[in-house]
Amino acid sequence: MRSSDGQETGRPAAILIAGPTASGKSALGLRIARAFDGTVINTDSMQVYADLRVLSARPTPEEEALAPHRLYGSVDGTVNFSVGHFQRQAAAILSELGTGTLPIFVGGTGLYFRSLDEGISDLPTVPEGVRAKIRAEAEGQPTETLHAALALRDPESARRLRPSDRMRVMRALEMFEATGRSIGSFHESREPGPLAGKPLLKIFLAAERESLRHRIDTRFVTMMEHGALNEVAALRERRLDPLLPVMRAHGVPGLIAYLDGTISRDGAIQRGQGDTRRYAKRQFTWFRHQMGGDWHWTTPEAAWSLVERRLSAPAGR
Repeated sequence: MRSSDGQETGRPAAILIAGPTASGKSALGLRIARAFDGTVINTDSMQVYADLRVLSARPTPEEEALAPHRLYGSVDGTVNFSVGHFQRQAAAILSELGTGTLPIFVGGTGLYFRSLDEGISDLPTVPEGVRAKIRAEAEGQPTETLHAALALRDPESARRLRPSDRMRVMRALEMFEATGRSIGSFHESREPGPLAGKPLLKIFLAAERESLRHRIDTRFVTMMEHGALNEVAALRERRLDPLLPVMRAHGVPGLIAYLDGTISRDGAIQRGQGDTRRYAKRQFTWFRHQMGGDWHWTTPEAAWSLVERRLSAPAGR
């Protein structure tokens, strides 16, 4: 519902808080949950993994104790947790919560947010034999070479994918091998998401770029001081498929290279910081071009006032 001046009014069915990494999303989500009897639901593709509490900047146990948190650290690293998995689990949580609790979706994964409202494409499952065949052929091949092979078979997908994005290039190759169709051709069939048609408050925390870069770099050093290297060492010992999402988390490849003795500790830190900064830049770009105009782009400092106005309730308990 909107007022006569075009502003949204009334209590939303859910609050969605997105933004680049290190922009203050978790702190805002927790503050809202405490003030308005909400449940914080993870909407970040790395914070679902149990293996990476520190390196994925998951809320601390002390923070999780202050308000209900769901979908944090609930998935093992061996699982290729997809947007489909997320949507199904989010829908189940929403059913459990009913109408008495405010769901607060917090994270930085754009496709997860899109699945809540717009839904997801009905992609077929790639047979394990096909996946094994493609991965065996790709062993030892540079990602750029795989991208060139994709361009010959599936030019549409190759045009959409960065030549350095190994995981998505591989997925496109697997899908084409299994179905003979471009992965993009399946996007036309889309079922509505669990929040489709409901009143939502959507917030994107557009932190100032230079300040964000400083927070990202400082946070990575803090992570190292609080056990990030131990997490990655334990993950390395599991000898998981390097294409699994958990093995591609920002910081993991560089720290594994350090543990393998191929780069220095400082080099691993710099690689992790650089990867994270580039990811934050891509998050800005993706949300600007891929999501609708109903998202409120605001600073972290101004976001709380926006929430207060919309929910029309006291700011604290």
